[in-house]
Amino acid sequence: MPEFDKERALKYGADKYGMRKYVMAFLKRGPNRPTDPDKSNELQRSHLDNISRMAEAGKLVVAGPFLDNDDLRGIYIFNVSSIREAEELTNTDPAIIYGSLVMELKEWYGSA
Repeated sequence: MPEFDKERALKYGADKYGMRKYVMAFLKRGPNRPTDPDKSNELQRSHLDNISRMAEAGKLVVAGPFLDNDDLRGIYIFNVSSIREAEELTNTDPAIIYGSLVMELKEWYGSA
């Protein structure tokens, strides 16, 4: 097992266990699903562009879809300190704004 690296832990905001708090978002199928293929493609492109923007800003650690077609569509793991901050970021997602996705936010404790 590797030794604890205090300097590295501080750099990533880790506690003495090498862990830290994140906010996890569960993306769920929303009530307003576009039926027009062009609108659906436009919305998906905007959704992916927003993911890239949040990742480039250092606010989004992981994002991705689930591979089945259930109501639970995917996840985000935010590198933020509060659910409120994650909610503000979530509300910039065009798919959330349109209503094709809804999100459930939970604080999560994971490896820094």
